[in-house]
Amino acid sequence: MPLMAATSKKPKRKKGPVANVVELVLTVAVAVGLALLIQAVLVKPYRIPTGSMIPTLAIGQRILVNRLDTSPGLGDIVVFHPPAGADVTPNAICENHAQGPGQPQPCDEGTPAESKQTFVKRVVGLPGDHLRITNGHVWRNGVQETGSYIQPCLDSTVCTFPQQITVPAGEYYMMGDNRGNSDDSRFWGPVPQKWIIGVAFATYWPIDRIGFF
Repeated sequence: MPLMAATSKKPKRKKGPVANVVELVLTVAVAVGLALLIQAVLVKPYRIPTGSMIPTLAIGQRILVNRLDTSPGLGDIVVFHPPAGADVTPNAICENHAQGPGQPQPCDEGTPAESKQTFVKRVVGLPGDHLRITNGHVWRNGVQETGSYIQPCLDSTVCTFPQQITVPAGEYYMMGDNRGNSDDSRFWGPVPQKWIIGVAFATYWPIDRIGFF
């Protein structure tokens, strides 16, 4: 039997403290970079600041938003930039808010400028839909919306707009679930698709509300 030549393994070189620090810094930098990329392109977390979406979303609740989805469907919860002025004057009244005494209509045309503020609401009207609002419930193309998420709305000045409007092409009508306490499209108009940041798909805080929409 032929003899096999003995082989010797080279001992691994131990990393010095400087190399360990550099490796750690690079690892953290890559992790942070990936997290920022995911937030910028894919998924971004948001904190709910007001009670306009009660009971669906509580103040302080955290949600995740799909930034790739900017074409929401009816009933989707959406994060977006409202028309300029919506963040300056609560319940801002647009020029087309009412036509004639006793026949108020929901706002059908917002300002052309985009606000830097970020709002979260539910889509209640799609491009081309015919809408009117009674007791906080939206009548869309002659059919009343249904949903256990709608809070009772008792103030007729903000809950009932009997005159019908049409949602412009390429725009979406947004309302909070807390219909009696929500500053939304009724007062500052529909939102162009290009102002939509994304559709909320999950909530991760508080623990007892974790789940998908």
